[in-house]
Amino acid sequence: MSITTKTTGREARLARAARPTDPTGSGPVPPTAPRRRPRSAESRRRLVALTMLAPALAGLVVFFVYPLIASIFYSFTRYNQLQEPEFVGLLNYKFLFTQDPQIGPAVVNTLWFVVILVPVRIVCGLLVAGLLSRAKTATGFWRTLFYLPALVPPVASVVAFVFLFNPGTGPVNQILRVFGIDGPLWFNDPAWSKPSLVILGVWVMGDIMIIFLASLLDVPRDLYEAASLDGANGVQQIRHITLPTIAPVIGFAAVTGVIAALQYFTEAAVASGVASGKATIGGGTAAQLGYPGTSLLTYTELLYQHGFANFQFGYASAMAVVLFVITAVVLVFTMRRISVFRPEES
Repeated sequence: MSITTKTTGREARLARAARPTDPTGSGPVPPTAPRRRPRSAESRRRLVALTMLAPALAGLVVFFVYPLIASIFYSFTRYNQLQEPEFVGLLNYKFLFTQDPQIGPAVVNTLWFVVILVPVRIVCGLLVAGLLSRAKTATGFWRTLFYLPALVPPVASVVAFVFLFNPGTGPVNQILRVFGIDGPLWFNDPAWSKPSLVILGVWVMGDIMIIFLASLLDVPRDLYEAASLDGANGVQQIRHITLPTIAPVIGFAAVTGVIAALQYFTEAAVASGVASGKATIGGGTAAQLGYPGTSLLTYTELLYQHGFANFQFGYASAMAVVLFVITAVVLVFTMRRISVFRPEES
């Protein structure tokens, strides 16, 4: 027998000896299949999270991603929903930026609401919340009283305000006449129409007021007591304790307010229609669009007019895309400028 044969036989005997045997002694145990690795806890958590987020993600795709992509596509077309879209390239954007005579007043009015209405609502809401946080008696009554206007539907509140500020028969001007004051024309005067809507915005500030009130009540009282012992007066306590503590809430109110002001539509459209004697919005309102004059013509109102009254869906889509880009840029700029949205430095 050769050396190679002897070596092979010895290796086979060693392999059989090393193979595990059955405890009963019946022989070697057959090899078993490798065990499957259990799914990690992190994978299970991710699966649960995705399951919980599935309805929201589906809604995001259906109601945001798809409309956005469709708007971008239609913005390069001439489309009226009755005929097939006709590709026109950048013609809609060219008309928007260089030829539309109404786009200038609409942009100016929209920026006016962003610059004036948003800060006024924040300041007034913060002041009312500060007063309510210090109320000693009937706190529930006063909080409910200031919050109730926010529950009124926007259309109903605008119609009521146009009636209250009617220059001829409204109770506001009648009360002013008792004190010898000739009230302005309010919603019928281009100089007073936007300030009238600011007054309306302050009246329905209960949404941000209740948020400010919750944040003020959450400020630790120990900080005020320590500041009082150190000799800090009320103004210093507000400056160094209250405002820094509720700064994230103020930043949230500013960002959401800017977004809402850029999309300001319902109040301005209804006020224009009611003040001009036409209570309908949409088709047939071209004569009172932005009444009085173009003082209440906002960007979204003009977009609505082109899309749903004139059936210029391609041009309206271009306006919507521009509004989306501007809103995104303003949002990023605002969040970068406000310190509460920046990570703390180590």
